[in-house]
Amino acid sequence: MGLMSFFRRNPVPARNEVETRAVAMGYTADLVAARHEWLSGRSNVAELTATVQSCVFLWESGFTLADVKGTDMLDRRTLAMMARALALRGEAVFLIRDRLVPVTDWDVKTLHGEPRAYRVSVSEIGGGTSQTVLAGEVLHVRIGSSAVTPWAGTAPLHRASLSAELLQEVEGALRDVYRDAPLGSQIVPLPEGSSEDMAAMRSAFRGRRGATLVIEGVAQQVAAGMHPQLGQRPEGLTPDLQRAMTTETLEAARDAILMSYGVLPGLLNRSTTGPMVREAQRHLAQLVLQPMAMLVADEATAKLGQPVKLDVVRPMQAFDHGGKARAFGAMLQAYATAKEAGLDGTTLQDALQFVDWQD
Repeated sequence: MGLMSFFRRNPVPARNEVETRAVAMGYTADLVAARHEWLSGRSNVAELTATVQSCVFLWESGFTLADVKGTDMLDRRTLAMMARALALRGEAVFLIRDRLVPVTDWDVKTLHGEPRAYRVSVSEIGGGTSQTVLAGEVLHVRIGSSAVTPWAGTAPLHRASLSAELLQEVEGALRDVYRDAPLGSQIVPLPEGSSEDMAAMRSAFRGRRGATLVIEGVAQQVAAGMHPQLGQRPEGLTPDLQRAMTTETLEAARDAILMSYGVLPGLLNRSTTGPMVREAQRHLAQLVLQPMAMLVADEATAKLGQPVKLDVVRPMQAFDHGGKARAFGAMLQAYATAKEAGLDGTTLQDALQFVDWQD
């Protein structure tokens, strides 16, 4: 036995004895894959497309415009980073100190599905720092949580990974076509000359995109008794992308990604009018960003110890002056009619509550 055998916890097994270990099959590989997927997203590069970045920008701008009441720690810069993290990761973690410090990586210790302690890593120039903190010291906002992992969030690209991969593949294929395909190139038939002249002619045109790439001789047609120029015409080498339905596929993939982020596809349509833009902005503010802002407000209220409110709808509203003036006039007319009818405040409040008018 060697010297290292004395440092083993268990004695060295016999040569014919089979050593068994309690290791779950594929557990490490699944853990590494889940970690990589959590860090980089499901499709790895789909977030590099302009469609995804446009949605992320809308989320980031909407949160930056939010009205914050109850705390000074949720400043514009912090809200912008939080929105970007929610859009690409599905969760955002900030360490609560004299300000909110963004966390790049973290491990969670849970009890009954709720985080109790964190091991967080904060980026610094020249290397990051790690520390272990309690859950009350961390502002953790997550969206798209499931019952299996309620302590973690999922990004829209993760939840719509098939559409994200389709968008990535289509844009990648179009990029490769416009980079490598011989667009505008032609095959031009010419009378056969000497081998040296034809070689020089081919080398002169080869590799020139948008020009003649190959020169075809007509010696075979002459040998077969055919007219040298019979049926000869320039042949284009540009691929026919219309038959591949690339435009329709690209638009469908873009619309699917837009809807996964809660952005109406009509907002990015080239024929969109003003009313459609305003309705798309209201839809994004009311049904997408405001619920997430309420999650942020609840988390900040629980961790900062004071009531916090975030309002995204008011600053993101589309200022339709004509519509607002008509609504204001109708409101004043309704108040004047109620006053003339002698309705008291309780009756008027019941009527306003009936039409879902709050405060």
